[in-house]
Amino acid sequence: MNSFGTKLRYSTFGESHGKAIGCLLDGVPAGLDIDEEYIQSELDRRKPGKSEFETARKEADEVEILSGVFEGKSTGTPIAMIIYNTNQKSKDYTNIKDVFRPGHADFTYFHKYGIRDYRGGGRSSARETAARVAAGAVAKLMLKELDIEVLSGISEVAGIKAEVFDYGRVNSSIIYALDADKEELQKEAILKAKNNHDSVGGVSRVLIKGAPIGLGQPLYYKLDGVLADAMMGLNAVKAVEIGDGVLSASSLGSQNNDEIRAKGFETNHSGGILGGISNGEDIVMNVYFKPTPSIFKEQHTVTTINEEVDFSLKGRHDPCVAIRGTVVCEAMAALVIADMLLLNMGSTMSGVSKYYR
Repeated sequence: MNSFGTKLRYSTFGESHGKAIGCLLDGVPAGLDIDEEYIQSELDRRKPGKSEFETARKEADEVEILSGVFEGKSTGTPIAMIIYNTNQKSKDYTNIKDVFRPGHADFTYFHKYGIRDYRGGGRSSARETAARVAAGAVAKLMLKELDIEVLSGISEVAGIKAEVFDYGRVNSSIIYALDADKEELQKEAILKAKNNHDSVGGVSRVLIKGAPIGLGQPLYYKLDGVLADAMMGLNAVKAVEIGDGVLSASSLGSQNNDEIRAKGFETNHSGGILGGISNGEDIVMNVYFKPTPSIFKEQHTVTTINEEVDFSLKGRHDPCVAIRGTVVCEAMAALVIADMLLLNMGSTMSGVSKYYR
């Protein structure tokens, strides 16, 4: 499937080394101010080649809106956006034309579809996530109208964990670090792995502020379930936690429960979600990215005819995919929240009556 969402639904298209990538976003209410400079600024945060901590592939990632916008406002019809690929180096991949890269989707895509696009992974490449960021930027514009904010930053790199979560400093950090005191150690870990022709993993911490009580559609479209689905659908993500996450399993109920007073919850171990429905507190997630599988050490693998070989990878790759990945986490979270807002409008008869009367 290449689509996601229910009331606000988007589809993406394109491959890493194809002519372009893009998305079709359907369900955006008419009359939304479409700030094209803001959409471009979100893509600029994700685009590659900005520093030594990212892939050397330089793409402008300039987005062009093809439909669904007139005189700066959404028309209520599908919004189509396209981003042209301008810096492919497909020849870097000719040595793996018939070789599966360990840790990549090459093996499973080939055995599922029987066709192999060896140029940077084709459709399975993280290049596709630029289209998700474009769609997510429109969703963020919707959320701004309701004073809902989606933030994120890097809380962990190579096991070096943040102790302070300062979202206000994230965009001034080249690696989007949340903790200023840990940033240099995290940078050193990334560069050490890069210089050793290796890679490291990382964790994105996502914060959603201002979401109202009631988002989520139990039982089979719960808010936490859909958020986890959105994050797990991203390249290299291997785990997602809501609130205290795995720590909850080692806690007592008396420790894990968020007691309630007239002014609200005393704690937020739940991460802002109870029974699959937002409870009005901040929604907090940790998204875990594995080390980038594209490394430059000699590795064992097999060919498309199951012949054992040793090979060395070429190309341009992120030494820590979590850095740019955190921007994509924000986009996906925004799309989920915007979709849930639209779904929630019909949850009660009074809500329906209020609109039509």
